[in-house]
Amino acid sequence: MVKRAGDMSKYYLTFSLYFLAGALSFSQSLSVETDTTEVIDSIKKEVIQYPGKPLIMSLIIPGAGQYYTKSPLWKILGFMSIEIGSIVSWNHFIKNAEIERQNYQAYADDNWSLDNWVNNRYDSPGLSSSGDRLWSSFSSLQSLRGTHDLQLMISGNLANELNLSKVSSDSLENNLGWVLDPINRSDVTVVRDRHFYENIGKYDQFVGGWSDARLEWYWEEKDVGDSIEIVIKTPMKNNYINQRYNSNRLLTAAKYSITALMFNHVISGIETVWSNQRKNAKQNEDNARVDTNFSLTYNPRNSLGVGGVKFSVFF
Repeated sequence: MVKRAGDMSKYYLTFSLYFLAGALSFSQSLSVETDTTEVIDSIKKEVIQYPGKPLIMSLIIPGAGQYYTKSPLWKILGFMSIEIGSIVSWNHFIKNAEIERQNYQAYADDNWSLDNWVNNRYDSPGLSSSGDRLWSSFSSLQSLRGTHDLQLMISGNLANELNLSKVSSDSLENNLGWVLDPINRSDVTVVRDRHFYENIGKYDQFVGGWSDARLEWYWEEKDVGDSIEIVIKTPMKNNYINQRYNSNRLLTAAKYSITALMFNHVISGIETVWSNQRKNAKQNEDNARVDTNFSLTYNPRNSLGVGGVKFSVFF
């Protein structure tokens, strides 16, 4: 029994030493691996890019956020190309629209006059150029007062007499002498503002002001969806309408360029945040992996060659 007790003590001591050796090996292995992981994690944390900075960069200059996050070159060049293209196209369209605006306004100044408008109201033209309708058959041409008006500037003796400096063109209906009287004619001028240039091309009541209205006026039907509208024109008025249309079309194109510019900023910002989050998610996924290793350590002094248990954790 004593011998067996001694044998048990021997085996117990051997097992204790093996276990201690294994524990020390495990401790050393775990410590080393943990320390290494902390170093790696600290390095990885330094390269993780948060979305705030690239978002602001892309909102200011599209493509800048992609450059900061090291996105593919085609993304950077794509957003920057759209930005440059939008600015260049906007500048092109807005300049040409301004040239067209100046041209149609100069055309109206040369070919539409207050004298013609009042004279054609007082002494109506006859048949249309096609000979099928009389000027007097259109109610919109029989009065200077209508759904829209022009602003008139009053100056000189007439302004002193009336104690007015500005009146509506509706006032001319009952005061044709302001324009027809040679004494007062120079005292009344039309205000050529934005409303003037719109009204003389848009509304029939002002068609009498065009220089060719007396001999070349005509009418046509226009389909407005649920009804047919009669439009009264002259060749000069029609030319003027086309010039205004071209100018407005260029302005619309300029607006589209600005819209594309704004969308490019927003999409660039969204894209860089999305790409950045995907990149960080992949890094977090890689960092979250835990590998383990369970093995026995070798001990040449042990007949079985076992020196302990080694349990390693790799983060």
